[in-house]
Amino acid sequence: MAAAQLYSKFTRVWIPDPEEVWKSAEITQDYKDGDRSLHLQLEDGTLYDLPIGPDGDGLPFLRNPDILVGQNDLTALSHLHEPAVLHSLRVRFVESNLIYTYCGIVLVALNPYEELPLYGDDVLWAYSGHHRGDMDPHIYGVAEEAYRNMARANENQSVVVSGESGAGKTVSAKYALRFFATVGGSRGAVESRVMAANPILEALGNAKTTRNANSSRFGKYVELRFGGGQRLLGAHVRTYLLERSRVVCQ
Repeated sequence: MAAAQLYSKFTRVWIPDPEEVWKSAEITQDYKDGDRSLHLQLEDGTLYDLPIGPDGDGLPFLRNPDILVGQNDLTALSHLHEPAVLHSLRVRFVESNLIYTYCGIVLVALNPYEELPLYGDDVLWAYSGHHRGDMDPHIYGVAEEAYRNMARANENQSVVVSGESGAGKTVSAKYALRFFATVGGSRGAVESRVMAANPILEALGNAKTTRNANSSRFGKYVELRFGGGQRLLGAHVRTYLLERSRVVCQ
């Protein structure tokens, strides 16, 4: 579709902002190919002209209809880009206190920096045995899908947990481990031993940063081993990518 059709009057867009990162605005005049600016009105009523390159370079991101914002899967958005993702995650967190959102096969998690009643045994068993799409986004939903695929296809499964420092990777991995240990019938034994190894690893491979007082400076691979009947038999922890230059003393 031509840019002139997409950027018509009353269309809402996202423009960069030094304080809010992205700010919503509405087009007040139809854009025509070759225009060197886009006439906008911010939500506070301020009029603003956004410079546009000769070939349409610099046209802003289009905003999604409000009815799509806050969906539990970001792939449902008509326009999937940075401001759309950030706005949808913000709406879910601020308005509904929801920290989990799917994006296809990926689970996006926000760190609320407080304990939430999301991980009790009743919640865990509610996700056990259900397809991921049947329930709200949750780390237990991802763990259940991996566990079910392992049991059905008899193939190894991997759950990759990644994110910035302080994003909550260690806690997310802990809850995934709790799910596997519980449904695998070994909760209390394997789970407690694997989690008890964390302080030792952290003592050797963690460092204080400006964003996280206990930031992991190494990668960790936890291998869970299941036997007949998909029962959890044991675990093995491997560390890698240790930033030895950050470990200067005990």
